[in-house]
Amino acid sequence: MHMQIVVGLKRLGHDVYYFETTSSWPYDPVRQCRVSDSDYALPYLAHIAKSFGVEDSWAYRRSYSDKEWFGISQCNAEEMLTHADMVLNISGATRFAEEGLKVGRLIYFGTDPGYHEIMYANGDEDIVTLINEHDIVVTYGENIGTKESGLPALPNFRATTRQPVLLDLWQDGTPINDRFTTVGNWKQIGKDIDYRGDTYYWSKHYEILKIIELPAHIDQKIELAMGLNQLSTEDRLLLESHGWELKDAHSFTTDPWPYRHYIQTSQGEFTVAKDQNVRLRSGWFSERSACYLAAGRPVITQDTGIKTILPTGVGLFAYSSMDEIIEAFEAISRDYTKHSQAALEISEEYFKAERVLANLLDELGF
Repeated sequence: MHMQIVVGLKRLGHDVYYFETTSSWPYDPVRQCRVSDSDYALPYLAHIAKSFGVEDSWAYRRSYSDKEWFGISQCNAEEMLTHADMVLNISGATRFAEEGLKVGRLIYFGTDPGYHEIMYANGDEDIVTLINEHDIVVTYGENIGTKESGLPALPNFRATTRQPVLLDLWQDGTPINDRFTTVGNWKQIGKDIDYRGDTYYWSKHYEILKIIELPAHIDQKIELAMGLNQLSTEDRLLLESHGWELKDAHSFTTDPWPYRHYIQTSQGEFTVAKDQNVRLRSGWFSERSACYLAAGRPVITQDTGIKTILPTGVGLFAYSSMDEIIEAFEAISRDYTKHSQAALEISEEYFKAERVLANLLDELGF
């Protein structure tokens, strides 16, 4: 996600740099835990930047410990932050004021609407402090600020946008396997939120449980890729006994290119969305699903209000019931070529990085 933003802006002719400055302890997927060193994170970032052709345009700050800079020097990095035309704080991951980093125009770039919006509305001190640090707010929740969504807009809300996709990186002919796939987590705890008397859930397993019987109703294999070591024996038996195929996501999600290959070789994507986006109709759409579309793979996804934003019914389907899921699979099965072509056309019109980012910059007055 991050590199497609960086490269997309570079293709528009801008000087763009990727900084990793979050205060969080880095996650090491080899040790499968947060760690107090950068032994994995630093060489990984250097490798990823090089693979996207931006090997001279990154910096890593060990904010969680000694504050040392790598990649771009500390002097140059801090100068860039201070005088940049804009600094996109992706998902609000970095607390610049807390870290003593001076920033020019700071933009909260919301990629996962719901949690921050509601926590701010509820007056959560930590989230209020985070959001108020920003000069401008943009979000992937395209219905926020309209009558379509029940989510409150954050202060300084200026624009909505969507996932920019580098289309040429995804198109790779016809799929080579026989299944619809998706990548995600089963259970995630700690981010359920109460708002106006209701509880809204973060974990996607609630949504899968609502359609647990789906494989018995369709003639199509569905594979869920997730961290199988985090799946209880009981949950694994539940999914497999209902016909869901499981794959260990850890084997291919530690690098963008095996992840891309997994999407390209799939027939399409079937997925669910967070309850927070479904019931509050945020209009959020998955970055991963946008990449499936760019690969020419049809997508069947839970409706978060996207029918007011994106064309659905051919190539892309937004469902609210089991019957709508079954109908979508049947339609794709009748004419896969048509739906594959439609997926490509949707990605070109709605997710092409150069178009998405140019529109955002124009809306923000850059």
